[in-house]
Amino acid sequence: MRLFTLAVIMFFIAPASAADLESRIAPLAKDHKGKVAVAVKHLKTGEEFYLNADEAMPTASLIKLPIMVETYWQAKEEKVKLDVKLTLAKDDKVGGSGILTSHFTDGATFPLKDAVRLMIVFSDNTATNMVLDQIGIPSTNTRMEKLGFKNTKIHAKVFKGSTTSIDKARTDKYGLGSTTAKEMVQLLELIEAGKVASPEACKEMLGHLKACDDKEKMTRFLPAGTVVAHKTGSVNASKTDAGIVYLKSGPVALCVLTDGNDDKRWVPDNAAQVLIAKIAKEVYEHYGEKKEEKK
Repeated sequence: MRLFTLAVIMFFIAPASAADLESRIAPLAKDHKGKVAVAVKHLKTGEEFYLNADEAMPTASLIKLPIMVETYWQAKEEKVKLDVKLTLAKDDKVGGSGILTSHFTDGATFPLKDAVRLMIVFSDNTATNMVLDQIGIPSTNTRMEKLGFKNTKIHAKVFKGSTTSIDKARTDKYGLGSTTAKEMVQLLELIEAGKVASPEACKEMLGHLKACDDKEKMTRFLPAGTVVAHKTGSVNASKTDAGIVYLKSGPVALCVLTDGNDDKRWVPDNAAQVLIAKIAKEVYEHYGEKKEEKK
């Protein structure tokens, strides 16, 4: 009887809690001048919130997270070696985010594992293409489909869509890659649970994500010291971020995708970046961190 009563209480509490999260996030998304998709899941309690979360949207550099997953999985399957030495050639270098093109000399060598870390921590585009040279472009899509993530796809090398696209129609529509907010949260949940490739691989991948140097989106308004394992993406009309926020109540997976944004400025206070930051702050406060700190 006691267990039944507890179950009834929890049944009524959970929807109210989810409704509170909706009241915090939905108005922010509604006021934004652009398309917004949000997925939130507390990985300990199972509480969820979704807004347009099944709609396929552009990833920008967020697609580098699934590329990392596929690389570690291929290493487990002994298709690639994480310690294989890669050599940076002049033709490898592309523009945009990263440090290899601007700061590394042609002929520099480093292991595949370091290229993966550069791809995640600094969103290095050159490193990403070098990783794709090792694992192939289609393999990430095949892996994601096996995991049930049919919308999560990489379409071409970075800044080489015209010559390397494996799906011109999707390249034209989504750019570098596509996904849904829910699929990203589900992938993060698998990584946090140690169910991608191996527990050791998941630990390394989370280490890369925790070192992400983009502080203009999800982590922007969070208190100093908050641990977040995340990957971001930015192109003119799309800003994205997906990660795990580690709170006292447990880890929370969050993904915010935006597209068709009116504000296309490359400035810190870009409206979509601020929106992502505000949503992360609401998630943080919803789960009681602010109240607990004041006690």
